[in-house]
Amino acid sequence: MAGLCFLLGLLLAGRIPLHAAKRFRDVTSHGSAAAPVIRSQDLLHGWSPDQNMWNEKLYPVWKEGDSRWKSCWKGGQVRAILTSDSPALVGSNLTFVASLVFPRCQKEDESGNIIYDRSCKNGTASSLDSYVYNWTVWTEERDWGQCPNRSTHHVFPDGKPFPCHPGWKRKNFVYIFHTLGQYFPKLGRSSAIVSINTASMTLGPQLMEVTVYRRGHRTYVPVASTRDVYMVTDEIPVFVNMSQKNDRNSSDDVFIKDLPVVFDVHLHDPSHFLNTSTIRYKWEFGDNSGLFLSDSPVFNHTYTLNGSFILNLTVQAAAPGPCPRPSPAPPEPTSPHFIVSTVNSSDGATPLPTDASLQDRRRREAPDESCQVTRYGHFVASLTIVEGILEVNIIQMTNLQKSVSQTEDSTIDFVVTCQGNTPTDVCTVISDPTCLWPQNTVCDPVEVNDQCLLTIRRAFSEAGMYCVNLTLGNEASLALYKYTGLYRRKSSRVTCQSWSRHLDLHQCLDCIHCSSNLLCVQGL
Repeated sequence: MAGLCFLLGLLLAGRIPLHAAKRFRDVTSHGSAAAPVIRSQDLLHGWSPDQNMWNEKLYPVWKEGDSRWKSCWKGGQVRAILTSDSPALVGSNLTFVASLVFPRCQKEDESGNIIYDRSCKNGTASSLDSYVYNWTVWTEERDWGQCPNRSTHHVFPDGKPFPCHPGWKRKNFVYIFHTLGQYFPKLGRSSAIVSINTASMTLGPQLMEVTVYRRGHRTYVPVASTRDVYMVTDEIPVFVNMSQKNDRNSSDDVFIKDLPVVFDVHLHDPSHFLNTSTIRYKWEFGDNSGLFLSDSPVFNHTYTLNGSFILNLTVQAAAPGPCPRPSPAPPEPTSPHFIVSTVNSSDGATPLPTDASLQDRRRREAPDESCQVTRYGHFVASLTIVEGILEVNIIQMTNLQKSVSQTEDSTIDFVVTCQGNTPTDVCTVISDPTCLWPQNTVCDPVEVNDQCLLTIRRAFSEAGMYCVNLTLGNEASLALYKYTGLYRRKSSRVTCQSWSRHLDLHQCLDCIHCSSNLLCVQGL
């Protein structure tokens, strides 16, 4: 009878919902449907499996929507931002940065305390206390002066003590990084950085999650959590910047015929994994010009035809990689009729290899650990080639004489020619002699005949030296002509010749165009 009651008690107890102890995967997965299974190739050095127990008494866990989130921080809520230098080439290091964004008018001081920013004007009465959280005062307590491994609450959620290194007392936030079924706890201030090596990681997109706790007096309080997707790939991430002289918009992949396009290749390699690699570039521009091989990341190519072309770039690099596995031993026969006889070595027969000798031979045949593997990267772009304005020249400048007072502006007509496609607009920027400080900008639409000959009239109001930038443009291209010139009002008894000699000019023709590359503009 007693045994029956005991069995009934067990059955009843099995139906009572008990408060199950939490594991790291229950806390750090943030409601994920299923925790990932740790695969052998995904083991991260220095990380722990998320099946470990979580100390919920020291690190309380709040569900999403819990009202305590609204009051866990003075003055508002803290946001966590997670960034990484993904995508990462397999074998390289991938770095994550978790940063905290505090409520308005709060910042971190040099000691790691969170203080009110007195220079911030938020329109509300500021607190008499300059601290939001003053952790420095706690260090005066006895156990705060001890190394963390001697304290019961200077530990991570899994019970491991904080690292005992200089400055640990100023790191008042605990960051729990979690990915691939593993976690890594770290002390930090308003930010924390973690790097992982991707040599043994599974290719494809993965999820990194971060939970942040702030230090309490005897416990820790959750303040923020965030997540971000990162990518591990076996292809070299390649980006190409394309530019061209006279191109109006380099981001639209529309370029001008008969002008060289500059292709500048950038490999996304923030951890410098490929620094010692030999990198080769194979170009195919889609215009039947052939295949070009280069060791330089910068390459120029000129399209001589209009139309659409497909650019193909292949980047090849010898990168550190896993060594090939040794060849497997031949399978042992399993036939029941196979008989192995025992012979003496003195009979001249070759003895059968033992397991130890096979392993020794495999070790001798195994390749060196410093192995390399060829990695490739690809870049494809569709380019459109059109006619453009190739060149602009000023062939004549005329000072318009008017019988008006000296206070009137002096006007100059610039006769301009261009090559290539016809322009639809013209802009003139009149600046100081250094061409750094614009003083006047005028833009006008223009109608040009097939010969691309037009007259542009501009006024100069004061005497002095000027830099004139004249730009012709259309939908696809821009062409610039830069000229440095002088303008001076003519006083009575001052001639063009005496003025030019005073300025040590070799020649002045009609007070307009000087051989010293100066524009002489005579006032009235």
